[in-house]
Amino acid sequence: MSAEPQSPPWHRNLATWRRIRRHAVPRPMIERAAERREAGDWRGACAAANVDVRFDLDAVAREHGTQAAARLADDLRHLAPDLLRWNLPRVGCGRTTIVPQLVIALARYGDDGFPHRDGLHDDSGGLGLYVVTPMFVNGSQRLKLILRPGPRETTDWTGERHLFDVRHSGGLLAHCGGGPDRAPFFHADGTLRTAAELPASPPAPEDASAHAEWALLLHERGDLAEAFDAVGIDLSLERRPGHPAWFDEPSSMFAAMALSPPMIARAVAERAAGPAAGPDGAVTLCIEGGWARTVVLEAGGARARPLARSGHRWGGDEDAAPLAEHHWRRPPDLELLRAEMITPEELHPLVRSALFPARPAAEGPVGPPGTWRPEPVRVRCRGEWHEVRSGGGGLEMPHSLDEQRRERALEALGGAVSGCFAVHRVWRTGKGRLPRGLREQRREVFLRVQHGDTEGVLALLDAGLDPFVRDGRKRTLMHQLYTMDHTVMLPRLLDAGLGLEDLDHHGRTPLHIAVGDHGSAALVRALVDAGAHTDVSDDNGTDVKQMIELRGREDLDWL
Repeated sequence: MSAEPQSPPWHRNLATWRRIRRHAVPRPMIERAAERREAGDWRGACAAANVDVRFDLDAVAREHGTQAAARLADDLRHLAPDLLRWNLPRVGCGRTTIVPQLVIALARYGDDGFPHRDGLHDDSGGLGLYVVTPMFVNGSQRLKLILRPGPRETTDWTGERHLFDVRHSGGLLAHCGGGPDRAPFFHADGTLRTAAELPASPPAPEDASAHAEWALLLHERGDLAEAFDAVGIDLSLERRPGHPAWFDEPSSMFAAMALSPPMIARAVAERAAGPAAGPDGAVTLCIEGGWARTVVLEAGGARARPLARSGHRWGGDEDAAPLAEHHWRRPPDLELLRAEMITPEELHPLVRSALFPARPAAEGPVGPPGTWRPEPVRVRCRGEWHEVRSGGGGLEMPHSLDEQRRERALEALGGAVSGCFAVHRVWRTGKGRLPRGLREQRREVFLRVQHGDTEGVLALLDAGLDPFVRDGRKRTLMHQLYTMDHTVMLPRLLDAGLGLEDLDHHGRTPLHIAVGDHGSAALVRALVDAGAHTDVSDDNGTDVKQMIELRGREDLDWL
């Protein structure tokens, strides 16, 4: 085999995945959702996980019969909306948000009221339970749970219940290529296997975990054909006819993607044996590789073994069925653990239990870390190094109140400020560049905001966070109310002195943002009741009324 690289190419994305795991599903959300679910309150569990339920069970019983309603209710009692949120696909490229505008089928119910769970069933006469992801990449991360006749254009998770159903969450271990008692690269208790314990030659196929380790190690070392051969797939690294000249060589794409050959082999085999395959078992699947490139998987027909090859969006494979990311990507949780960037205790509790069945009970709470405490940051000021920290409701710096008043007066007159005072201006205006440490602290704050962690933001304010901090888009916490519980946050921010007419980088007020980014009608009314002006326009000349029309906000007709 070739020499092992220092770090696989996809490891550069692990920093983003660590932020996702830290912020996207906060521990309080997991704990409240579990408490409500275990109490039999599925609606409360959804509310705790920021999932809006858009149907009524009584109406389902009236319109579709008691049997369908009973089957649906049984599924809802076992739905873990926080686990669903944990497993939803992410935008990536440095962003922590959920891929927007997806409609994911969780279950389909035939006219007999019984759920079809093979992941491939097509029943136009029955109902479907779906989750709808956010509308915008940078918008609120609230989800919608809907019930509607099916099928329509959706992503199908009806056969993926380990991603959202507590009755099946243990299936995650087999899904990621593990054997009956351990995940690849780990012992059953969650400790890493040493290099000496990993396979140095092809292991027996009966040892699923070792077999997966072997294929994954080959891929990491750049032995691409051998990695796919180990799981029974042929690999072609030839350029296809019409392959754009500006594309990398196919080998570069296969090496750079976080592919899991064992998971891909399992997915191909399941689909080739399913009803979606052709009469001779033929199936063609594709994996998005970025920049219009694809990995194409062909199985069945005249092929003795499946084939993996490169493709592109204009390469004649437009009819290939997309393979969902969780069927081909190395599980981010396991990769983070292998890189020792998180511990098993920082995983979702259901994920921890599924992956490491022999791990002892945790001494403390399980889940993403709680509130962080900001550290002081060194700033060059007047030829010296000063320490600046967020605390006491502002940015604390080693300058007297008189000095600070003089600098503010100088700034108001158009004078230049530097050092600690320049940092303070950037922190409160969002214009300019912060020192790295404060930049990370600001990102920490607004990631909690983005993912609806109201409790976490309140804890930071209680610990002395400057409430006047702005993000890189010049948005204040008031602008971001649509992502949080405004009934708690709005009074707190008003008491702190934040303005209702502050402008972001597009000249939009918090009311503009609440309307345009689909904040709730209750939030919009609360802002108006608090005194927000309704006759303002942004830098494009769009006023609030026009924003309502642009977004189709029929729920704001009163405004």
